[in-house]
Amino acid sequence: MVPDAGGRGGRLQDLGADGTAAGPVRSVADLAGAIGDREAADHPRWVWPSTAELYPALLRAGVRVGRCHDLELTEALLSGHAGRWGEPRALAAARARLRGLPVPADPPPRQAEPPGFAQAALFESSTGPAAADFDALEAVREVYADQLRRLALTEHPGRFRLLVAAESAGALVGAEMGHAGLPWRADLHDQLMRELLGPPQPVGPPRRLAELTAEINAAFGSWGLHPDSPAEVVRAFARAGVDVPNTRAWVLRKVDHPAVRPLLEYKELYRIWTAHGWAWCDAWVSDGRFRPEYVPGGVVSGRWATRGGGALQVPKAVRRAVVADPGWQFVVADAGQLEPRVLAAISGDARFAAAAAAGDLYAELAANSFDGDRAKAKVALIGAMYGQTGGAAIPALAVLRNHYPTAFEFVEHAARVGEANGLVRSWLGRTCPPSSAALRDAGLDPPEESDPSLGGASGRARGRFTRNFVVQATAAEWALVLLATLRTALEGSKAEMVLFVHDEVVVHCPADEVERVVAAVHESAATAGRLLFGDTAVRFPLDVSTVGAYADAK
Repeated sequence: MVPDAGGRGGRLQDLGADGTAAGPVRSVADLAGAIGDREAADHPRWVWPSTAELYPALLRAGVRVGRCHDLELTEALLSGHAGRWGEPRALAAARARLRGLPVPADPPPRQAEPPGFAQAALFESSTGPAAADFDALEAVREVYADQLRRLALTEHPGRFRLLVAAESAGALVGAEMGHAGLPWRADLHDQLMRELLGPPQPVGPPRRLAELTAEINAAFGSWGLHPDSPAEVVRAFARAGVDVPNTRAWVLRKVDHPAVRPLLEYKELYRIWTAHGWAWCDAWVSDGRFRPEYVPGGVVSGRWATRGGGALQVPKAVRRAVVADPGWQFVVADAGQLEPRVLAAISGDARFAAAAAAGDLYAELAANSFDGDRAKAKVALIGAMYGQTGGAAIPALAVLRNHYPTAFEFVEHAARVGEANGLVRSWLGRTCPPSSAALRDAGLDPPEESDPSLGGASGRARGRFTRNFVVQATAAEWALVLLATLRTALEGSKAEMVLFVHDEVVVHCPADEVERVVAAVHESAATAGRLLFGDTAVRFPLDVSTVGAYADAK
């Protein structure tokens, strides 16, 4: 399916299982209407360049589709699987074919798409003229057929097909959530801001921030200090005889100085004011809805990102403005201990999987192997997944290694591969990006070395990244499959997914549909586990709350 440039019409064509044409090209004057009719008739899988570009317009026309194959997202997955994070030619070639431009012989020097952002660049509009005989529909067929061929050559084609389907379904969900919007009371938001910050000022920060600034300056015996400037605060502590490396909250909490308390409060309130204050509400909330633009797969691990709005980081203090419509409720479902359970499933450690069949994995591990010490069991498991090998983690990790050697070796192997500058994959086949050093050796611009998602400069940091990537990326896949399954389960109801943050999903539904939605959420979690991991003892329980205000969810 391709739309006409600048018009309502477009062209449709049936494709076979191998991506080749299976019927004539059909031109339609009303593309949205034609898609709606075909969707109602036989629910096909739509093949199009980019869900993010095309689906919002269909939603505005009142048309929803059940399934799609997103060529943009799939190309990013396939290129990563082939180790082409630092080789943009395949992406450039596919883009050129869809725009009717010459395929570049070689990538331009030092112009690679940085890892994790290739998705946004595959089919971006070109400023160059298309060839006179260019056929966009033919280009879509060619790219789709090529992707199907390459997909069959992946390490685990069945798993990778599930990844592609889940990634494409996630793009549909993201567009639908942005279209529906999260219920948001602007009047309550204003009330909250006034309670926290005082009334807004025509110029400068609100009253409470001004008061805290005065307290901080008085504590340092100075004037003119700007608390929002980390460099100024570090110098102020140095003049007071206190050496702090930075102004992060966990660092400041260890410091005994009268400026610490007002400074911590200032940092928290300043963050709320700048990220979710009055200006944010004016820009992002309209008609009682907060409508962010979600970016499925926007993080290298497959987790989502957003373009503006901060939907994935709404502070708890502000969530009181998220109130369900009259007669409606929120069903908030949060996957408990997701990453440790994923490790149990993907590592093949039978004893660990048996422990993950319990409702509280940490308590079960504690009872089995840590003399009932739940805190110690948690320290050991988090240390293994995130590479925390010092302090209290050392004896706890020794216990974990002795009692669950297969699970322990799974993450250790991933760390060794990363330290050797190798690539690791998630359960379904998402591939981690190479190290910054590898990108630089290829003559490409790497992201900042301080970016923890890419492992940093040292081999040890790279190992910490890859050891967690295999777990976190698989957890993101489980959550994607949950979303896709839940979306199907909610068809025919008025319920709508309105927020998704890593392993938490929020559904807005009429009060008389709550019971159905809660059951669908639990069943979708179980189904996601079966689709990814087959017959496993590992359970993926959800903490589910039914509330009228998002802040009341447990």
